[in-house]
Amino acid sequence: MNGTFTALELRRVLRDYVSMFFIAVLPGFFYLIFGAAQTYGSEDAGNGNVAMYIMISMAAYGAVTATTGIGGMAAVERMQGWGRQLGLTPLRDGSYVAMKAVVALVIAAVPVGLIYLLGLATGAAGTAAVWGLSAVLVLVGAAVFAVYGLAVGLAFRTEASVSAASGLLVIMAFLGNIFIPLSGTLLTIAKFTPLYGYVALARFPLTEGGTPTGGQEPLWHAVANVAVWATIFVVVATALVRRGRQRQ
Repeated sequence: MNGTFTALELRRVLRDYVSMFFIAVLPGFFYLIFGAAQTYGSEDAGNGNVAMYIMISMAAYGAVTATTGIGGMAAVERMQGWGRQLGLTPLRDGSYVAMKAVVALVIAAVPVGLIYLLGLATGAAGTAAVWGLSAVLVLVGAAVFAVYGLAVGLAFRTEASVSAASGLLVIMAFLGNIFIPLSGTLLTIAKFTPLYGYVALARFPLTEGGTPTGGQEPLWHAVANVAVWATIFVVVATALVRRGRQRQ
């Protein structure tokens, strides 16, 4: 992996202030409005409080927005000819992938770090294990959505499609039980959507499977959801890569 190229790519992404607003500032604002500023934020929730629950949710939303954008743009760059330009340099495909992975991880860490700091400053409470494990699960789980962004970028090959993929995350977040607690039929539907398992897994150190409606959900439900959607995204992305090679 080329350190100079990685640093330049990080600088390029971080200087895109509009994207960074939606990745980090907006989820942080959501946490402050729906978590820190509300009286119910100090109420108990599992191994912490409600503010902690909302903080993890907003950090997860920011992280997947970051990885979706990075994965999508990587695909668009390759399909629009950047790959051929890189082919004239000593940079290997493996190094390019590693560089993009590092960039995605660092950019995803920006909203996580910001929102966790806001939570620490505004009364989000939880055990040390909750703080540490939830942050790790948010970052690791967000990698699945880099593949989602990659698949969308490969399918449509335009920057607009990557923006659309990021925009769809808002709908997925509502359906995935991130923004508001769902119940009844909507909750049943939510359990089959891509973000549901990811955010439920990230919250598990806090909730231990408890739900806002007083129910209990086993860990394997969240794990199965993440595994199934990760497989779907990988299969689709792989098929699109093969299709692109056949056209060349």
